[in-house]
Amino acid sequence: MRFFLALWVVLHHISGQGMMLEAFVLALPSVPRLLIRDGYLAVQTFFILSGFVLAQSYAKAVWNKRSLINYCGARLARIYPVYFLSLLVVSPFIWGAMHESTRSFETKVSLLIDYLFVLQGWKGNLHVGWNTPAWSLSCEFVFYLCFPLLLPVIKRAGNWALALILVITIVTPAAMPHYGVPWDWKPVYHLSDFAAGIVASRIFDLGAPRFTNRGSWLYLPATVAGIALILHPQWMDGTYGDLNTGLRPLNVLALIGFAWGGGALARSLSGPVMDFLGKASYSLYILHVPVLWWFNKWAMRRNATATRGFASFLYVAIVIATSAVVFQWVEVPCNKKVRQFFRNLAATS
Repeated sequence: MRFFLALWVVLHHISGQGMMLEAFVLALPSVPRLLIRDGYLAVQTFFILSGFVLAQSYAKAVWNKRSLINYCGARLARIYPVYFLSLLVVSPFIWGAMHESTRSFETKVSLLIDYLFVLQGWKGNLHVGWNTPAWSLSCEFVFYLCFPLLLPVIKRAGNWALALILVITIVTPAAMPHYGVPWDWKPVYHLSDFAAGIVASRIFDLGAPRFTNRGSWLYLPATVAGIALILHPQWMDGTYGDLNTGLRPLNVLALIGFAWGGGALARSLSGPVMDFLGKASYSLYILHVPVLWWFNKWAMRRNATATRGFASFLYVAIVIATSAVVFQWVEVPCNKKVRQFFRNLAATS
């Protein structure tokens, strides 16, 4: 699922105003046009998946000093190696921006600190596009900090308590603006997505013995309903919530169904090729904008004979291939080294 979600985000970014895929997307019928343009909605599903996968991975964890050190090392290993690589890819553009006279010294220092420590998700529009999807990493760091507190509570919850927690994850983000919570605090708003993913993991465990290989009855209607809601966002008019509010429970149901498995769609997402692409999806997600900086500079500006449609296809192919290489030769080795460092640290603590 992660590969297609990441690809959805990529298509969303290259079909915006003035981008290479804009004209092609505008010429499409309304259904595919709206679906491509709404690719930003994939991020919520990423957050729910994050909660689900972590809950499955740490279901039997006993939290103590050593396990917390290993956990922190694993979370840093997950995010920072590829993220630092993305900053290296756009470093010439960052260097150029640091020499612009239109920005004050304080603004330049603030931008560097925000990007180095992944604070974009708290700041709103920074007016630089070095790696715009990285705002979601700010959310992930907050999720990781909250996870050791959330998991024991949700893991011990009974059926009615789980239902209540899920309702809370749905209504809380919709209620926040009415209590003055700034929209710029994206990690606060999306924490409910992550918590919903942990709830989904618990529901999956409870139903696994009975519904294993029978999940299509759940993920198919949830997916269809989600697509229908994306195509008709006006259905949320008159409610306190937005499109993300309506999609959150549908994402939870679809994820549980896919995890239970069964049906042609789930099987098609479970093969070795899709498994590899899914693992490489983080590299695809976090590198596609840095790669786009260079692609725009070299391909779009110098090769006037190439059509924008062909250029879009070429770019997508390049960024998928790049993500596969980076995953295999950068992400995996660096992940192992960082985890080993923290294991050694935990052993001596």
